[in-house]
Amino acid sequence: MKKIISLLWIAAFLVSASAQVSAPLPYGVLPSERQLKWHEMDMYVLVHFTPTTFEDKEWGFGDANPSIFNPTQFDAGQIIKAVKSGGFKGLILVSKHHDGFALWPTATTTYNISKSPWRNGKGDMVKEFEQACRNNGLRFGVYCSPWDRNNPVYGTYDYIRIYRDQLKELYSRYGTLFMSWHDGANGGDGYYGGAKESRKIDRTTYYGWDTTWVMTRKMQPDASIFSDVGWDVRWVGNERGEAGETSWATNTPVPLEGKEKAGPGEVRDDLNPTGTRNGKYWMPAECDVPLRKGWFFHPAENGTVKSPEKLFDLYLKSVGRGACLDLGIAPDTRGLLHENDVKALGDFGILLKKTFAADLAKTAAFKASNIRGNNKDFGVKQLTDDNRYSYWATDDAVKNPELILEWKTLQSFNLVRLRENIKLGQRIEAVELDAWLDGAWVKVGGATSIGACRIIQLDKKVTTTKCRLRVTQSPVCVALSEIGIFNR
Repeated sequence: MKKIISLLWIAAFLVSASAQVSAPLPYGVLPSERQLKWHEMDMYVLVHFTPTTFEDKEWGFGDANPSIFNPTQFDAGQIIKAVKSGGFKGLILVSKHHDGFALWPTATTTYNISKSPWRNGKGDMVKEFEQACRNNGLRFGVYCSPWDRNNPVYGTYDYIRIYRDQLKELYSRYGTLFMSWHDGANGGDGYYGGAKESRKIDRTTYYGWDTTWVMTRKMQPDASIFSDVGWDVRWVGNERGEAGETSWATNTPVPLEGKEKAGPGEVRDDLNPTGTRNGKYWMPAECDVPLRKGWFFHPAENGTVKSPEKLFDLYLKSVGRGACLDLGIAPDTRGLLHENDVKALGDFGILLKKTFAADLAKTAAFKASNIRGNNKDFGVKQLTDDNRYSYWATDDAVKNPELILEWKTLQSFNLVRLRENIKLGQRIEAVELDAWLDGAWVKVGGATSIGACRIIQLDKKVTTTKCRLRVTQSPVCVALSEIGIFNR
């Protein structure tokens, strides 16, 4: 009896000791809750549709008559369903582009949709897009250009009041937004109420972004702020849809030479693809790229729609490098997505589903060189439970662990997806992947900067019964939330 009691006491002690294993300490700056939700989206779209579409231009001058804006077959549902078929989880509407035409009945300018014949001047296109998004389970965001080539007072401080009032209307009328999107194209030639001149502004000071974005935080606390310099999401620095091979979620914006402060349009965007290791802010990259050659619809570009294979390549170079993919789509003059665009989006969605349908890691036996405190809560089962925030962790002193996956039969694969629990920061700096080939370990791939997602595409398909992940560089212990193995 004493022996049984002793064994029970020992077992209880071991359970108690195991339960007391602490989680790893966070590393570096960390994402906010709004940024975590943004990371989870992976992909969304950006819609350009204004009188510029009817002029067959890329940038409107601001002088188009509102009467030309009359998409008689407009169907937000058709657009949203095509977007959803591609696997995209949100939509940002360009509610006002540089031409200054507002797609909602605003009190701030007469240059708005109520002056067009669409819906007999009673329509609100922002509302129709927003409702179609909600009805189809997509998140909704807005872009309102700070540059306004129509407004007669642009360049004066009276315009800043108007612009902020426009944002207030968008923030207050269309429900919870996931993003407030801002670009750096500001100042230049325009109509400006008939002046037809060029107006220059200081982009770092004119708009008073610190004041404007405090308003964004107050009115739309769940909305990530996107621009060259964040606050929440940075521009990747190109319009090719590609993040750097090494891409840190942290960033410290660097101003242009001769400038004291980095601001939208005034930042070293050549540094944005990579970001800053151990940067001052959690400011991950968004990779924006149009589905067609341009951002607006042009009939002559119907043959330039990106193929599903090209979109998948962009997915690997954006989402697969810890960023989000922001794909530009453009309705035609009917107010619909062209058939070529609809097909490309749908076929891309099918390709994504097919590629990631079967995760070979879920059928493998795992062996880790170290598990934090030998506690199952930090064990290898966390790597295949489809939870971004459960994770395999190692003891603090173990910064270069190994993980072996083994199958009973030969398996073929060429994609490996890794995720860290970014609630604890971006930790791992480099990994290498080996396969058991001809009785020896052979390196078949590697990567840097894991973060929210890292997809390693192997140079060629590997067929093996074992693979090994080696963490070769990390300043702290690992907190890896997923390893996925896929055959494409």
